Amino acid sequence: MVVAKPVEAARSRQEFDAELTQLVTWANGVGGPVRTPECVAPSAAPASPQRPADPAQPTIRELPNGERPRERLRQRGSRELSNTELVAILLRTGMKGENAVSMASRIMADFGGLAGLAKADYGELIRERGLSDAKACQVMAALELGRRVAALPPAERPQISCAQDAVNLIAPEMAALDQENLVVLLLDTRNRMVLKRTVYMGTVNSSAVRPAEVLRPAIRENVPSIIVAHNHPSGDPTPSPEDVAVTRDLVAAGKLMDIELHDHLIIGDGGRFTSLRGIGSGFEQRDYHALTVINSTARSTCGG
Repeated sequence: MVVAKPVEAARSRQEFDAELTQLVTWANGVGGPVRTPECVAPSAAPASPQRPADPAQPTIRELPNGERPRERLRQRGSRELSNTELVAILLRTGMKGENAVSMASRIMADFGGLAGLAKADYGELIRERGLSDAKACQVMAALELGRRVAALPPAERPQISCAQDAVNLIAPEMAALDQENLVVLLLDTRNRMVLKRTVYMGTVNSSAVRPAEVLRPAIRENVPSIIVAHNHPSGDPTPSPEDVAVTRDLVAAGKLMDIELHDHLIIGDGGRFTSLRGIGSGFEQRDYHALTVINSTARSTCGG
């Protein structure tokens, strides 16, 4: 087991509460009013493609880093960007007196938003002021890829009915790692795994692992529950006091965000693992309602 950091490095309760407050603020903005809705041109008076651009408008390079679409995508992820910002990235550049973001906003307005833009053909796009052949083709290709992804049949999602099911999914990869990795399994309402995300690499303890970062993928994907797991490179899956402390922090943060932490698994070698839920460490019965499919009563379904 990796040696834990000194106890004095642990976060204060005030720091923990501050992190949760920041997480709530961030979650309220995901898909919410933080984004500026796209302007829709009135049907009676469509926007004119010949209207002059503002000559004083700053270029993308002149904008602060936090306002540049590509920088925002790198730092926050594509889901954080508005439709206009995503179209601006496709356009890459604007034109004299009109940067890519303003051009994207104008084009979106002219076509009545994203739905109208998705229906536009090449001839309609190329008539837009500033849209070259290359830009029109890039926009059409991106929209077509989106349609094809939406038409794909749903991928089969493995169902997790007990701790062993989760271990079977992650142990082959995690047991061989030479440093601690913390992964989060995102589960849907039927306890099927939607996604697996590695959220931390390094010694797992309550001073280093931020509940906000662990829960962020669950909030982004709008799932009701998660399982977290990390490996012990020593091969011994015995939980440390720091492992239990991390679990308590995640349970508390999950309750605040209405996301259930079903289990915290520690992966060792040779197929060995420890379920902190199974041994009752970090989960307080008076504060947490366990689903029977994850509880020890379901072990028989996994051959335990």
